[in-house]
Amino acid sequence: MKSHEVFTLIEEITRLDGSKYMEISNMVQNGRAELAVERGLIKEVRILQLNIAHTPHVQAYEDYVNEHYAMPEEDFTEFQEWAKPAEIQEEVLAILHENHIG
Repeated sequence: MKSHEVFTLIEEITRLDGSKYMEISNMVQNGRAELAVERGLIKEVRILQLNIAHTPHVQAYEDYVNEHYAMPEEDFTEFQEWAKPAEIQEEVLAILHENHIG
């Protein structure tokens, strides 16, 4: 059964090549990212903001992610970075702006 994720935090993810990106996430997803670090799939993850407001931008991003992606099982062997079409990237940028990040 596919889960319905509710996003509550902003994290910074460092890819293996050293480049970074911001992700809107939750504690469970953050735990998966921490596992990915331990498994050498990404370099680092750190939480930048906890308990973000559930604004219309966050809701729009949640809707997109829940429609297109599923929570990875604990035995994953690759870290999946969520692709963001232009309109969804605009939602992420609005969330970062609302939270004074970036």
